[in-house]
Amino acid sequence: MSDLFPRRYDVIVVGGGHAGVEAALAAARMGRSALLLTQSLDTIASMSCNPSIGGVGKGQMVRELDALGGEMAKACDRSSYFSQTLNMSKGAAVRSPRAQCDKAAYRAGQKAAVEAQTGLDPVQDEAWELWTEGSALRGVISKRGTRYEGRTVVLTAGTFLNGLAHVGLKTHAAGRGGEAPSLGLSASLRAHGLATGRLKTGTPPRLLRRTVDFAKLERQDGDAVPAPMSHFNERVSNPHRQMPSWIAYTNAATHRVIRDNLDRSPLYSGAIGGTGPRYCPSIEDKVVKFPQKERHQLFLEPEGWATEEVYLAGLSTSLPEDAQRALVATVPGLENALLTRCGYAIEYDFCPPTQLTDSLESRALPGLFLAGQLNGTTGYEEAAGQGLLAGINAALRARAEAPLRLSRDRAYLGVMVDDLVVRGVDEPYRMFTARAEHRLSLRADDADLRLLETGWALGLISDAARERFLRYKELVLAGGEAPDEALAPWSMGKVREQRAVRASYAAYIARENDAAARLREAELVELPEGLDYASFGALTAEARQKLARSRPRTLGQAGRVPGVTPADLQVLWSRAVRG
Repeated sequence: MSDLFPRRYDVIVVGGGHAGVEAALAAARMGRSALLLTQSLDTIASMSCNPSIGGVGKGQMVRELDALGGEMAKACDRSSYFSQTLNMSKGAAVRSPRAQCDKAAYRAGQKAAVEAQTGLDPVQDEAWELWTEGSALRGVISKRGTRYEGRTVVLTAGTFLNGLAHVGLKTHAAGRGGEAPSLGLSASLRAHGLATGRLKTGTPPRLLRRTVDFAKLERQDGDAVPAPMSHFNERVSNPHRQMPSWIAYTNAATHRVIRDNLDRSPLYSGAIGGTGPRYCPSIEDKVVKFPQKERHQLFLEPEGWATEEVYLAGLSTSLPEDAQRALVATVPGLENALLTRCGYAIEYDFCPPTQLTDSLESRALPGLFLAGQLNGTTGYEEAAGQGLLAGINAALRARAEAPLRLSRDRAYLGVMVDDLVVRGVDEPYRMFTARAEHRLSLRADDADLRLLETGWALGLISDAARERFLRYKELVLAGGEAPDEALAPWSMGKVREQRAVRASYAAYIARENDAAARLREAELVELPEGLDYASFGALTAEARQKLARSRPRTLGQAGRVPGVTPADLQVLWSRAVRG
C-alpha cells in the first residue's frame, strides 16, 4: 500500500508522555524494534501539572521502576532542584523520596534519551484508529492515513482522548495545557469491544515569581545533601543550584470568594460529568466539603531554573478567570501576584482497567496493551510504572515469551496493577503506602534488592551494574566490608543502613513473609480461561456478575474482586479447580 510506513515494528507505542517514554525505551532496550508515535515530539515527557516526582507510595514506585531499568529516576536526578525524603521521623517502610524538577530540563533529558536509543524510532503523527484484519491486530492508522504495522501496540493516551477543558462555564477541546485532543481513538477502541468512561482532573494557576511577596511566606528548604532518586547515581548529577519552595495559606476571605462563585464553577453547575481524584481535590471541593477548616495549605514551587513561573500547589481550580484572580489576591503574600496561566479542569475518556489481564493486555484485542491515565490512574509515577510494565510485556509478547507479572508482595507496581485489573476504578487511582499489605517489605530503600536482577534478566540492566549490585547484596546479606569504589554507586554507608533496617524489621518481615507465602498458594491456583460464571448457581448474583466482568486469572485474584465472599471462593475451588 502506498500509505504503508516503510518499517515494521515489534512494538508500537502511541503517546509520548511518562507512560509512553518508559514503554518505548523498555521495548527497545530489550532488543525489539520500537516506534514511539506522538502528536508532538517537542512535548515528550512533559510535566503538565506539578513539577515533582515521588512522594508517599509514589517514591517507592519510582525506585522500583529504576531497579527494573526504567528512566524516570535518572531523569529526575538530571533535573531536580529540591530533594527531600518524606516521613524521616517515622519508620523506614513509609519513608519516601520526593524531588521537584526543572520541567524544561526534565523534558529535554527524556527527549534526548528517546532520540539516543538504538532500535527506537520517534515519529510525530497522530494515531487515529486501530488497524485490524479480522480479529488480528495489525497496528495503527494515523489521522493522515499512514498505516504503521506492528506485532503489538501500547496505547498511552493520557488525558487526550476526547479531552475537554473547563474554565468557569467556558469549555474547549484540549488534551492538556492547550494542546490538541485526540478525537479518533475512543471510537476505535469501542468498535473493537472496549468500554470507555469519563474521568476528570485539574490543575492550579501559575504565578509570576517577581510579583510574589515572599517575605510573607514560609520558606521550605530541601535536604542539605540531596539524595539521588536513582540507584545508579551516587549523587544528584545536575550542575544547577538547589532552590526552596514556599508555603502560604488560604483564609476566610479566600473561601468567601470561592463560595460566592460556585454557581459559575463547572464542578458545581453540572457542566462536568467525569469523576475527579479524591486525594487531589480542587480548592472548591476543599472549601465545600470541609467547611470547618479555617485555612488550607498551599505550596509555591518553582517551575524551573530558567523561568519565573511558579506552580501554586494545593489550589487546583476551574473557576472563571476573574474569580481565580480574586481568590489568589486574598492570600497573604499573593495580593499583587500575576496569574501567568489560569487553572483548569479537564475531562477525558478512559478504559476501565478490569478489561485488561494482569500483564496490561486487552482481553478483547490481544496484542493491545494499555497504560497510564487511559487506565484510570492519576500521576506521573503511576503512568510511568504502567508504561514500563506494558512495554516489557509487549516486547515479550512480540517474541511469544511469557509475560512479567509482579505480585503484591513483591512490588508496589504489582499492587497497582492488581488493584486496577481486579478491583477497577471509580475515580482516578493514586498510589499510597496504605494500599500495600506488605509495605514493610516494599520499602524505597530495598527496591534494588527486590527487583534489579529481574531487570537484568530482561536485558534492561547492564552486566557491569549487576556485578556491582551483587557485591553490595552479598555484603548486606552475609556481612563483611569492602571499599566504596568497589561498590559504586552503592557504598558501605548504604550497606550498613540496609543491615540496620533489616535487623529492626526482621520479626515483622518474617510475619509478612508468612502471609505472603499463604497468598502465593492461592495465586498459584489458576482458573480456567473462558469460565461461564453465569452457570455457577451456587455463586451469589453479585459474584457471578463481577467475576464475569473482571475474569480473574487466579483464585487469589478472584478473592480480591469486590463482592466475592469466602463462600464464593469455596465454590470456585470445588467447581472450577477441582472439577
